[in-house]
Amino acid sequence: MLDLLIRDARIVDGTGAPARRGDVGVQDGRIAAVGDIDELASKTIDAQGLTLAPGFVDLHTHYDAQLFWDPTASPSVQHGVTTVFGGNCGFTLAPAAPEQHEYLTRMLARVEGMPLEALQAGLDWCWSSFGDWLKRLDGHTAVNAGFLVGHSALRLAAMGEDGVGAAATPEHIGRMVALLHESLAAGAMGFSTSQSHTHNDGSGHPVPSRAASREELVALAGSLRDHPGTTLEAIIPGCLSGFTDEEIALLTDMSVAANRPLNWNLLGVSAANPTGHQGQLRAWQAAAERGGRVVALTLPHAMTIRLSFLTGFVLDGLPGWRDIMHLPVPERLRALADPQVRRRMNEGAHSEAAGILRGLAQWERLIIAETFAPQNADATGRTVGEVAAARGGAPFDTLCDIVIADELRTGLTPPPTGDDLADWKLRAEVWHHPGAVIGGSDAGAHLDMMCGAIYTTSLLGRGVREHRVVTLEEAVRLITDVPARLYGLRERGRIAPGWHADLVLFDPATVDHGPERTRYDLPAGAPRLVADAVGITSVWVGGVEVCRDGVATGATPGTVLRSGRDTETVPAGAR
Repeated sequence: MLDLLIRDARIVDGTGAPARRGDVGVQDGRIAAVGDIDELASKTIDAQGLTLAPGFVDLHTHYDAQLFWDPTASPSVQHGVTTVFGGNCGFTLAPAAPEQHEYLTRMLARVEGMPLEALQAGLDWCWSSFGDWLKRLDGHTAVNAGFLVGHSALRLAAMGEDGVGAAATPEHIGRMVALLHESLAAGAMGFSTSQSHTHNDGSGHPVPSRAASREELVALAGSLRDHPGTTLEAIIPGCLSGFTDEEIALLTDMSVAANRPLNWNLLGVSAANPTGHQGQLRAWQAAAERGGRVVALTLPHAMTIRLSFLTGFVLDGLPGWRDIMHLPVPERLRALADPQVRRRMNEGAHSEAAGILRGLAQWERLIIAETFAPQNADATGRTVGEVAAARGGAPFDTLCDIVIADELRTGLTPPPTGDDLADWKLRAEVWHHPGAVIGGSDAGAHLDMMCGAIYTTSLLGRGVREHRVVTLEEAVRLITDVPARLYGLRERGRIAPGWHADLVLFDPATVDHGPERTRYDLPAGAPRLVADAVGITSVWVGGVEVCRDGVATGATPGTVLRSGRDTETVPAGAR
């Protein structure tokens, strides 16, 4: 007898093959049969022609901390994701000695936008080695989860306080390599690092990995050769601004040293700059010529960010704003009510010194995405300019009045761009480039600015149904089999006999995501942005339903993935 039988589904198997009507039977967490099935089952689901696909695979998340208080990895699981990878950008919680806990906590809060109070309340730090940390999660996740080893944690563990800002000696590098070998042997999925100029710690200093030399980076990457099923991830300045030849050479050197693919985050594609992404994709060609593989992660939808006077992130980059944005909330509220302070802030935002951020000073164009005070009910969903005109005030004064009434919690977004058909068509071309893979949600991070988990439902709803730039079968392949094969996942990413029964059932006529909104459900009551999934009926991990109609079932059948056991080696030269 089968454990589960899903009848009359439109099966999209992840390979890109045409959908077919049929049944899927599950036994002991694996797919036992696909087609016309007569066997009895302990539980039978009538799919009624809805689409059944492999569970979606997200290669770039920061769920390292959240899984300790939220084993479901929400809201990713609601959007059909059954496998996540954390430990990206060089940031992990292990290995870590007790004296490093505070630094790592504050670093994550600063660089990845996780509320400090939530981290302090939600983590008990009952681990030291990477292997111990993985064991803490075993049996306690609804989704499958794998983790890379973060460079910044390695540096601190090997160098102590000198890990921040100091050059590593050969002895230091040897200690880091030894710790990395130990972590990989315990099941870490690979190695991640960051050289990004935007990555600073809780004190505003560059994160530890930014002090690394080329020699250090290549030595650590080379450690992966000895461990099957491992991979590389890196963030460098050119990931945002366009690569230099030197940066491409570094990424290639790391890939060649490891004999593994290296992925970087995030490739932006816009019809407003139709050739801008091509310079970054040349990293793939340059690496291939030397036997390496450098792959960009790219999102299918246009990225939007949420601005807030409470966190002050981005806004504190405007001239004269930093000191005000970092005041305690009561003092900040008083400052924002002062006409002289408002005048100085407005002038600073419009000054030449504001650089590219000066565009934010077009206050009338900002959209008021979310409000909280009753007196702001007229503002929600409107632009600041519209509200100012209705209230008879100047745009910046009106904005400050709204923010003060909301006790700084107001959610603001710049005018949307990049969602036109031309943008979707151009992005669809990039999805099929051998040097690009859909991913890069950052789910679990930047909780005050965005909800990256929507990328799967955005692709299916906007890319497939609305804009028709890709077929349903191909879209599913791009978020299941393609990322699974890049990381060498064993028997995941397709619906096939013998493969893991990680499955998602959805309605292609309605699948989409809802608007972002603030939810106060983190430890210590801290907030985060979430967005509901639409049209996702059920999600199974290992044949066990973990989410039904957007609500987690409480089951935790997920596997903490370990390199070599749950993954196979993907050499750098593999295509």
